[in-house]
Amino acid sequence: MTAHLMNTYARMPVKMVRGQGAWLYDDAGNAYLDALTGIGVCSLGHCHPAISAAIADQAGTLLHAANVARIPLQEELADRLAALSGMDQAFFCNSGAESLECAFKLARLHGHRMGINAPQVVSLSQSFHGRTLACISATDSAKVQAGFEPLVPGFLKAPFDDAAALVRLAEERDDIAAVLFEPIQGEGGVMVPHDGYLAEVRRICDQFGWLMIADEVQTGVGKTGDWFACQHEGILPDVITLAKALGNGVPIGACLARRKAAELFVPGKHGSTYGGNPLACRVGLTVLEVMEGEGIIERTRELGKRIRASLREALADHDHVREVRGRGLMIGVELTEDCPQLVGWAMEQGMIMNVTRGNTIRLLPPLIIDDSEADRIVDTVSRAVQSLRLPAAV
Repeated sequence: MTAHLMNTYARMPVKMVRGQGAWLYDDAGNAYLDALTGIGVCSLGHCHPAISAAIADQAGTLLHAANVARIPLQEELADRLAALSGMDQAFFCNSGAESLECAFKLARLHGHRMGINAPQVVSLSQSFHGRTLACISATDSAKVQAGFEPLVPGFLKAPFDDAAALVRLAEERDDIAAVLFEPIQGEGGVMVPHDGYLAEVRRICDQFGWLMIADEVQTGVGKTGDWFACQHEGILPDVITLAKALGNGVPIGACLARRKAAELFVPGKHGSTYGGNPLACRVGLTVLEVMEGEGIIERTRELGKRIRASLREALADHDHVREVRGRGLMIGVELTEDCPQLVGWAMEQGMIMNVTRGNTIRLLPPLIIDDSEADRIVDTVSRAVQSLRLPAAV
């Protein structure tokens, strides 16, 4: 354990004290290319001048006001997100887990409106939805859930990327109110469903009257080369949860809803003391403005294709690479064996990445990286894989 912090993270023995663009710097002055961005948070890099200026200006204007009165920046951000997402309304909170909690409450209200006494939300295998009790109950991980029993009831599991399994559940049960999914699973190993899967889920939800809830906490706000990962298939969920990149390091979450889902809340049904505060909303608006003004979505789409192609070429002859996959700058390199040691190896080489699901290198670099930084990521990952001493692949 470090200092008086609770023992919740297996931290590396490095102290980060400064950031600039795609780079972090430790207290000894060493530089690290940040190919993880705080797990998908700082998509515009560290200390982006427009965001720093917005924070400084807003700090001298108004940080917080209670939600008993209208907050113009909150309304402006809600309007902007609605226009980008196709949703009708937004609720602002402080994190991805909080945005999911909001979605769960919408699902239960919807279920009760359907006449269901104990509404169920279907979540998918290999999913991760956060660390609150309800979020770990929705998550498909015995390791994450261990020791926190009894879990929150009201969650069922179905296989990821298997629409037929949802139909079977519908035939077996009459208490389902919603389906919860990540358009691309992050903690689950950067798993991308087959083309058409999300459209099938949309059709099934429409057929049975379920809410379609997209957890875009990691995929949203441009990471996959579109504003929202669901847009790659041209479908509209009923609820979208956001956080991470929306604040570029300033805590903010959002639960977006449309049509029947947007009509479920009335005053007193939900709230947040800090949610939608002027500082967070000012930053969220600035993030969206920078991304639009600098053409970052288009750049992300093309650069992601280039990095994945370069990784496939560089690792083509390596027996232990199972697959390189992803969309935009959300990229996974799956190996045939577990490889947690590569996190420390990469840091020694001056790059931050992580390994998820035991055997998948996950890359979530800033969307503002230049070509040379993209090439460095490819080179470091290639050398990392080549550094492994694994038994012969079968």
